[in-house]
Amino acid sequence: MTTAERPLSATVDRLLTQLEEGLPEGEVPASIFGNSELYDAELRKIFGRCWVFLAHESEVAAHGDYTVRKIGEDNFIVSRDEEGEIHVLFDACRHRGVQVCRSDSGNSSHFRCPYHGWTYSSDGALVGAPLWKNAFGGMDKSKNGLTKAAQVRSFHGLIFATLDPSAPPLEEYLGGMAWYLDLIFGLDKDGLEILGAPQRFVVDANWKSGSDNFSGDDYHLGTLHRSVWSIGAFPVPFSENMMGYHVQAAKGHSLSFSMAEDANEPGPNFFGFPEDLAEQFDTSRISEEQLEIARRARVFVGNVFPNFSILALPMSEDGANHAPTGVLTIRTWQPKGPGQIEIWNWFLAYKNMTAEQKDRAYRAGLGTFSVGGSFEMDDTEPWITVARTGSSVAAEVLDFSLNYQMGMPGVGIASKVDDWPGPGIAYWTRYEEGVQRNLYQYYAEMMRAKPGEWPENTL
Repeated sequence: MTTAERPLSATVDRLLTQLEEGLPEGEVPASIFGNSELYDAELRKIFGRCWVFLAHESEVAAHGDYTVRKIGEDNFIVSRDEEGEIHVLFDACRHRGVQVCRSDSGNSSHFRCPYHGWTYSSDGALVGAPLWKNAFGGMDKSKNGLTKAAQVRSFHGLIFATLDPSAPPLEEYLGGMAWYLDLIFGLDKDGLEILGAPQRFVVDANWKSGSDNFSGDDYHLGTLHRSVWSIGAFPVPFSENMMGYHVQAAKGHSLSFSMAEDANEPGPNFFGFPEDLAEQFDTSRISEEQLEIARRARVFVGNVFPNFSILALPMSEDGANHAPTGVLTIRTWQPKGPGQIEIWNWFLAYKNMTAEQKDRAYRAGLGTFSVGGSFEMDDTEPWITVARTGSSVAAEVLDFSLNYQMGMPGVGIASKVDDWPGPGIAYWTRYEEGVQRNLYQYYAEMMRAKPGEWPENTL
């Protein structure tokens, strides 16, 4: 019996039952943010099966380029071979399991294990070892290459991989979320590129807090990020910014738009990107409905289950001297235990932006959404205490649950939208937490799913 086939422990089963029974009432058990047994099951049930974002193609643009990334807590080499094909390779020598890639990124035609010298090409094939004839003559090299992820797929330059051969194709897994990713990554035929290396910083929080926040927690903006408005970093007042839509795009995948209800209301539009850039967008690859949403949108924030988040919005690191400009950041919430994550944060720009526009966007992003940015310093403090509460004896003994009722019938002003042009279930306004409930509903279904079985991702 494999670890994936083993029954869930009594503790994990109890927590999942509490989650499943509580969600219809808008309740989530606090202990899912800190329980160690649950976390061990997540590594296998969630990260061992789901599609996980690893890198952008611009990070491995040339033949021989590679970078080391993670699925769950495990290292994988994302490489482009000499034929231009992208591979995702488990970073473990087939001889003794030693890590073969010792740099975070670089360019090389081969990876060589430091222990016994087994050498692999950039596509993972075993090509040789010292004194091969004496040591391994007659052994089949083709059966001893680096182990590859079960499936690898690139979507608009975003490289995803899954360890589960039974996983549905990436486009099917994304479901309606792919339609919304087109609004960002499909706006222009030339695509996007990464600006600089990804930032990495460790926070004593649970990975689900980041996914929860970027699924559409807009309510915290007026309190936790109040200073952002006072320094002019964002051009829209808080109450107006809450006007917009929450969308459950598919099971597990959620997003939020800050958007004027009236299409004739002045901007910022196109997420705050410069007007002269927006005028050059080749939007032939998206529909009129997608284009209209992108044109009207001030903010896009979303999460692809389990831990890949996207944010596009107009920001400034210094509102007194620089007007807000469009910033696009993507990030992953890398698990490092039940109470710790490593945040990986990238900034992107459209390739046809001028050098000055790219620099302006990068600086605006660094001042707001980075290890030293104003938003980051705000967000991480509450998440730390969420994890602390989640691992507490009191939360366990008291069956302490968290309130996720905003937007449920009779609670708040949000209401379901019947004429939303895109896929999924949409609500107006952003005073709503159905996007988070969608995250945890799919989470519970994946944790319960048996090997080879996948929950339906349509709503």
